[in-house]
Amino acid sequence: MRSAFAHSLAARAVLCVTVIALAGCDFAPRYAKPEIAAPEKFKDSVQAGNRVALTEDWWRNFHDRELDRLEATIETDNPDYAAALARYEQAKAFLDLANSGFFPSIVGLPDLSYNKQSQNRPLRSKGQPTYYGSNQLFGQLAWEIDIWGRVRDVVGAAKAGAQSNDDLLAATRLSLHATVARTYIALRGADAQAALLARTIRIYQSALDLTTKRLKDNIAPPIDVERAKVQLANAKATAAQIAQGRAVLENTLASLSGQTASLFVIPASAVQAATPRPPRAAPASLLLRRPDVTAKERLLYVANEQIGAAKADFLPRFYILMGGGTQSTNIDLLNFHNSLWNYGPALSMPIFDGGQRQATLDAARAQFSFAAAQYKGSVLAAYQDVENALASIKWLRIQSAALSEAATAAQRALDMSMSLYQDGAASSLDVVTSQSAALDAQRADIAARTQVLEQYVELMLALGGGWSGQAPAPQPPLPPVALLGPQGQDPGAQAQPTKAAQSGGR
Repeated sequence: MRSAFAHSLAARAVLCVTVIALAGCDFAPRYAKPEIAAPEKFKDSVQAGNRVALTEDWWRNFHDRELDRLEATIETDNPDYAAALARYEQAKAFLDLANSGFFPSIVGLPDLSYNKQSQNRPLRSKGQPTYYGSNQLFGQLAWEIDIWGRVRDVVGAAKAGAQSNDDLLAATRLSLHATVARTYIALRGADAQAALLARTIRIYQSALDLTTKRLKDNIAPPIDVERAKVQLANAKATAAQIAQGRAVLENTLASLSGQTASLFVIPASAVQAATPRPPRAAPASLLLRRPDVTAKERLLYVANEQIGAAKADFLPRFYILMGGGTQSTNIDLLNFHNSLWNYGPALSMPIFDGGQRQATLDAARAQFSFAAAQYKGSVLAAYQDVENALASIKWLRIQSAALSEAATAAQRALDMSMSLYQDGAASSLDVVTSQSAALDAQRADIAARTQVLEQYVELMLALGGGWSGQAPAPQPPLPPVALLGPQGQDPGAQAQPTKAAQSGGR
């Protein structure tokens, strides 16, 4: 009898070893990203010279301490970043849940009860007691032999989704830093406009006083005074408009910094940020420096693994089941004679599901096509964003230089007009025209310089800042088997994106 038992045990052991040895199949398609031609260089570029490196704290290239202080609050006080970080931490926990499927799932099933059966229960024999105990201590282990790679594909998809979640967190961080820089630059542009308007109002007030005096001396007609009043009133109205816009920008920075707008103040300063030097960037590196692009690529890999899992779902699933414990009508559960146990392989084979598995596979293939299109679109958009920013910087710098020259000429013309007006050689209309031209040119000059700085922010955002999506060191291969929970749950079914682990194709 012992020999038969030993032969049975050996046969089952051989079967288990054979099944485990076969656990190397994988039905996921060979992963390949869509081929997109990478240009050798960008079409437009800024001026030659020393170029700065792409760093994660790229905003320091503007050399503005107040901007540096505001940027430092993003990762400590910004509520949007805190929410994104919380989602990332939640996703890491879900990935840990998925990875737990690679370990044995052992469930204890204790049952201690005292029962009464009906005296009129069907088929009840006369010898059966009315009252009886039913006590047992039982444990069960379930282990799925992942022959077809279904579980590995599910967990691989969860890991790639985790990496995508990490990339999206980086994209959120980059976007928030860019929003702070963009808003701050606009605020300092408003301060420069406000300082210009303050000087202009003082000049216009002096011109009005001069015209009023000339009217009293019967040198100038009343229309000259009215023209001067119109100029002064329009300048004051423009100053109020700029102040209103500046207040909105300041309140926006308060929210971005995680502070109450009512308690947040940025002192005015007409000094604008320094113009950064152009960054070093090659088109080929763009796909590694854009976290939104790498996030889309990871989602493409997720879809690829899901195809493999869907294909493997058509095939039988193999399990090793083990259970044991004690059972008795009394409480002598530690008695060896009351022990019971079972072990052996199990098989779950799909026979008919009304097309459910085929629909799942079709959906996975469609999702891959969708993810591939999204990835290609994100790559094309990345190149477009960089080219747009480079072209804007190039032409805005030319525009700014021309506007600066125009502002200088307009100021000289205004000075000449005022001198001629005081000498009686020019009319007030000449002065008003020169005043309007000078103010418009100077405001346009400030606006152009502000736009150049904003486009540098857009360029850093388009290049992905100093973030790098290069693959870390390879991880050890996954085990060839995976375990199921007590109800046969898929260990990767609950997994959500994080980046705690690595998978292929990165």
